[in-house]
This record gives sequence, C-alpha cells and structure tokens, in this order.
Amino acid sequence: MATADCTKLRILFADDEKPLRELMRLELPRLGHDVTVCDDGRCALDVIEKASFDVALLDIRMPGLSGIEVLKRIKEVAPETEVVLLTGHATVETAVESLRYHAFDYLTKPCKMAELEAVLHRVAEKRALLNKTIALENRLRTAEGQPRLVGGSKPMQRVADIIAKVAPTDSTVLVLGETGTGKEVVARTLHEQSQRSSMPFVPVNCGALPEHLVESELFGHRKGAFTGADQNRKGLFEVANGGTLFLDEVGELPKSMQAKLLRFLESGEVRRVGENEPFRVDVRVLCATNRGLRDMVADDDFREDLYFRINTFEIELPGLRERPDDIATLAEHLLMRAAKGKDISGLLTPEAIDALKTYTWPGNVRELANVMEYAYIVSGGEPIGPDHLPGHLRGAASNSIFPPASQTLSLHELEMQYIVRVLDQNEGNKPETAKQLGISLKTLYNKLNLINETNSLAG
Repeated sequence: MATADCTKLRILFADDEKPLRELMRLELPRLGHDVTVCDDGRCALDVIEKASFDVALLDIRMPGLSGIEVLKRIKEVAPETEVVLLTGHATVETAVESLRYHAFDYLTKPCKMAELEAVLHRVAEKRALLNKTIALENRLRTAEGQPRLVGGSKPMQRVADIIAKVAPTDSTVLVLGETGTGKEVVARTLHEQSQRSSMPFVPVNCGALPEHLVESELFGHRKGAFTGADQNRKGLFEVANGGTLFLDEVGELPKSMQAKLLRFLESGEVRRVGENEPFRVDVRVLCATNRGLRDMVADDDFREDLYFRINTFEIELPGLRERPDDIATLAEHLLMRAAKGKDISGLLTPEAIDALKTYTWPGNVRELANVMEYAYIVSGGEPIGPDHLPGHLRGAASNSIFPPASQTLSLHELEMQYIVRVLDQNEGNKPETAKQLGISLKTLYNKLNLINETNSLAG
C-alpha cells in the first residue's frame, strides 16, 4: 500500500565544482529527492525559468552569476522556491546579505550530508504546512458546518461498510448519487478514515470551473503562461500532495482534461501550464457524479479508459426518499447545525417529523438542510410544527404521491405522478426537473410525452 510521502523534494543544485556536483547527483536521489544539477548560475536561471523546484541549493561563488544574484532572480520568478546558499568562504556580510534576500538557510562548505539532510527536512515540513494551510482556507470558504454521515438505515449501513473497507487503501473511488445526497460527506469520511487523514483534503467542483481555466486550477501555471498569469500558481493536485483530491461532478470535465487526469492516475505526474518538465505528487483521487457515466461513455462524452480507472470501487448513495428511517435523525442533526450548537432538545415536534417523512425530497439531504434552517428561523426558537415548514411541505401527507393503503398503483403510475409533482414544484422548469430526477433532459421529454399519450388515451 502506498503511503503519503511529503518529504520528497524537487531540488536544483548549482555549483562550479564537478566532484561536488557528482556527489549530489548520487546522494540526493538516495535520500529520496529528485535533483537537477547545474554548473553555474546562468544555467540555474535557465532551468528554473522552465520548471518548478521546491528548493535550490546554490554555491555563492560561481562564474557568471553569483549565488546571491541567482537568489534574487529566483525570488522574482519563482518566489515559492526555497533557496539554501552554500559557501566555502563564510563571512558575516554574505550571511546577512543572503538573509536579506530571504534565503531559507546558509551552510558553510564542506557541509556534512546530515546537516544538509536536516535543512531539506525543514523545507519539506514548511511546504507540507503551507499546503495544509491552503487546503484549510479552501475548505473554510465552502464549509457549512462539519458534515458527517448520519443514519442507521440498511442502505446507509451498506455505505458505511464499503467505506470502512476501502478507506484505509489508496484505491480510487467513484461516489454516485443524485444531487444533494451527500457525496462530498462520503469523500471526506473516506479521507478521515484513511492514513492520509492528517494531510490536506481538497474538494473541487469540476462543473464550477471555467473551461479555459480547468487545467490551470488543477495543475497550476507558470508566470506568463497565458494572459492574466501574473505569478506562479500551485495547482490543486500540488496543494493536495500527501492527501486527497476530491473531484466532484467529474462528468463535467472536458475531454481534453479527462486525458490529463488519466495521465496523472497512471503516472502520478503533473505538469504546470507553461512548463516542460513534469513532477510527481502523492495524491489519492476520489471522484463523484450525479450523471450516468456509462451512458456518457456510450455517447462518447466520457473516456472509457478513464471511467474504468476512477471506479476501482463504486459507492452509490441512496436518495433520501429511499431511507425514510433516517429522516428524523438527519433532521435533528441538521437542525443542530442551523442552531449553531444551541440546545434543540424537543424542538422538533412529532407532527413536524411526520410531515418530513411524508415528503418525497427531490433535493435530498441538501433540501432537508435548507428546510431545517428555514424552520429554525421561522419558529424563533419555539417548538417546530408543520406550520413552521416551507409551504410546499405543509400538509405533505395529504399531497403525497403515495396512495392510501386501500389503493394500489403500478410503479409506472407512481413514476408518472412523481415526475409531474417535481415538474410542478419547479414551475415547469424542465432542465432543473431533469437534474433533480437524475435523468437527462431527453429522457424527461420522452417520459412527459408518454404521460401525455397515456392521459389522451384515458380521456
């Protein structure tokens, strides 16, 4: 099983002494790092303007350009690269000058490999902490409380069992389910139960990324790679190094990016836009979608090889209407979130719970969360009854699409009634209705035509 390795660094080493260059060419990979070796400062600048490095080890006295001059230029073109200066002629002046230009450290030659290894370990720790910070900021921008899996129904027990088995591995997982069923919660749970739990969890909604910026967002870019790229930028794969990247709505990725995602899954390498050299990152990828990827493969809208690569394991989340036994528990959990931790004991009345259980929940758990927030605000802290629920839930029992026990409907008749119900709730908006039903717009039109034909025959 692969484990997260965040101590591996991409190192640029520049020194005019050939024996030292050859030593580093051998020793740095032995320590687990990737190394590029240069024999002078000019070569170092040429290389760093074409590729990304975590750290540059620079001799201060080199022909052409000194290590200090290279340091200053690196901080202009690649400020995220840490620089460690090496010198056989240490003086207070050179030490002060190196620190003035934000060198990470300053070592006197000949330095022991143990000393260099200790400095590189501190660089790796700093970069890991920075990635965690970026990931946390990303998470806080989108967080709505701390989500967790809630429910003891049989469908959710099956989900929990699969999570327990696959979470400790590094296998790719495809989470399927309608909009609002909690696919990101499953992905976070997989991460938290994995060996990567102390490292970043980075969620990204592929459907929300502008098509012309998808590659830059995922893989990063070099300054000047395209109009508006005014500085180097890490991609989300790099931010997630050592942890988990969650690609929500993966079916929305354009075909060109599907190929690049497949390449990463096969090689573990990413390449920033505007750079020639790829580099490796250690990232577990989890994907989710509410679309039928098999149908998309058949329609040539999704790569078949990528489909088989991302669904080593599939976890299919049930809709909320398929797990009515969980509604009361979920409602209380979401009410507590809406109350921001205040005591809600006894706030949700049995009558309100009955109304919630009767409703069909086309928007699933996300819709229930919104309903609980609405009810908490409207009730003003008083016990929540049916009158505190949104209008379309009031009297849900009398408006249910499900027949009374004395009446029996076929599955086809129930489906027709449910489609009409959701269409009415969306005021005739067919694209939104198709999205909530988890079917294509074409399929919705076909079903509506069938309903109209059935009604015409009945008339």
